[in-house]
Amino acid sequence: MAQDMRRLIEEKLFVPVVEGKDKRCSPKEALERHVRKHMTLCLNAGVGALAYELVRCFWEKQPEFTLVSPSMNLHMVALIRNRIAVKVLASFAGINYPSPRPCPVVQNAIASGAVQMESWTMRTIPQRLLAGALGWDFIPTPSLIGSSMAEENRDSFKVIDNPFGNDGRIGLLRALRPDITLIHGAVADRSGNTILTYPLSGDAFGAWAAQKGVIVSVDKIVSTEFIRRHAHLVRIPAYAVLAVCEAPFGAHPLGVMQHGLPEFEAYFPDYAFMTQVNEATKQEETFDRWVKEWILDIPDHQHYLAKVGNERMLYLKGKAAADAWLPETEAEAARVDFAKPPNPIERMVVAAGKIISEKCVAKGYVNVLAGIGLSNLAAWLAAYALKGGDHEIDLMAEIGMYGYLPRTSDPSVFSFHNMHACKMLSNIETVLGYNVGGAGNHCLGVLGAGMIDPHGNANSTKISDKIYLVGSGGSNDIASTNKETLVVMNAGKHRLVEKVPYITYPGERVRTVVTDVGLFEKVDGRDTFTLTAYLPAHSSDTEEQCMQKIKENVSWPLTVVPNLKRLPSAEKEDVTLLRLFDPRGYYIGS
Repeated sequence: MAQDMRRLIEEKLFVPVVEGKDKRCSPKEALERHVRKHMTLCLNAGVGALAYELVRCFWEKQPEFTLVSPSMNLHMVALIRNRIAVKVLASFAGINYPSPRPCPVVQNAIASGAVQMESWTMRTIPQRLLAGALGWDFIPTPSLIGSSMAEENRDSFKVIDNPFGNDGRIGLLRALRPDITLIHGAVADRSGNTILTYPLSGDAFGAWAAQKGVIVSVDKIVSTEFIRRHAHLVRIPAYAVLAVCEAPFGAHPLGVMQHGLPEFEAYFPDYAFMTQVNEATKQEETFDRWVKEWILDIPDHQHYLAKVGNERMLYLKGKAAADAWLPETEAEAARVDFAKPPNPIERMVVAAGKIISEKCVAKGYVNVLAGIGLSNLAAWLAAYALKGGDHEIDLMAEIGMYGYLPRTSDPSVFSFHNMHACKMLSNIETVLGYNVGGAGNHCLGVLGAGMIDPHGNANSTKISDKIYLVGSGGSNDIASTNKETLVVMNAGKHRLVEKVPYITYPGERVRTVVTDVGLFEKVDGRDTFTLTAYLPAHSSDTEEQCMQKIKENVSWPLTVVPNLKRLPSAEKEDVTLLRLFDPRGYYIGS
């Protein structure tokens, strides 16, 4: 090659190690430079450092933001105080660890009118953002139809006859374009090419849809050369990014996985810290003191990390290892009494697990998406009961997890321990849109509910305009599109009701309800439940005693099959495995 040509190639065609405009700055600088009052801000679930900085920057300024997030919990709760946000679009707003339950601070804000809550689902929020990103005015969805959300959100949701001749109707979601999106990634280069690690949950749809751009925080800023080597993991291109902020542990108290990015040091969610926040939200005064201690009195993210402490951060890194669940199980098991007889909740979960496994075999279901709590524990037992047999099933979770085998020691369905056991990691749209509700789906949904009526309509959103619960999460998306839904829940007059005040998900596909008093099924083509089996709280309970308890815990007119069955006793091996899944009794009781 001629010397002049070689020189030309070397000068013009080289790939620089570092490239692009330098957009690096602190979180404070990024927010002060780009965020203004009354904006609509989209926050991804893993935003920690940026969310706290948003509180610091606007605590006394009453910016009255509209916030968009699939899940509004933990650190985000501070954003509804002091009129930082006056409207929230979310699928879930409450406490999600160790178990989903209402958050008093959120409930009080909604009841007082300080915050307007617009309820959507885990899938429909990313769908609306995707439509906005692609420049569409709307996007079709099978979710919401038949729910109270369809009526509440009629300005942004329409139901039409299928325009292509097939039977049925289809929902249309209005596109959503926030002003600015705040997102936390694993790494980015200085100009903003950002890597998100799997599972992607809501993916980068909010970033793509942002009208003005994206403010990114990452655990580490890397070279453009690093980005090119991992280009398949880049979800946000630099041209969409306004600012890049290096914030180690920037998702805390949540964590970040390292799937596909071995050079990255993953860290586990900080359960102890999450529990502390959850406890603080029980009283507004207590929560405001927590906000002052952990956000307002701390000048920046570096001081926040110093307060969290290096020892805790090292522990969270170690806990994120793929095999960390085993020593945790050994430590937790030492404190569990495996000899005591099963309590009523454990009996219910074991019974539900057997019914799930039998139903999957009988009807050919190969995928199971289980909700949070008792429903996921029952599905876990079913998966292991079928494991190694002729009809195995794959467990899924809506944030992008497919084919996982649950690890012991941690009952959280979204546990990082379970993510290491996945066969596929993707996003909400892939799991809920294809695996659960796609044209070829063979999915059984296993869900919980705050209350349910004899038609299977379930409510987990609100009791009245003044009493908010937690929201749909992905339950509406699942129950609206899968082949069949089974519900696992405790009974009670206030739970098994004649009519729910709000339909979070419709009951058309809900065929079975397993409770701590008995089994209810839709039989003989009926669209209402019939009691088909009773579940003794103790092995000595008679049918008469059980029927009396059922009548005391069911508000709808009771229909009973002539040949009522007694659900079998829980076997020791199932109870042992169940207690290993939930050794601290968060769901099954101590």
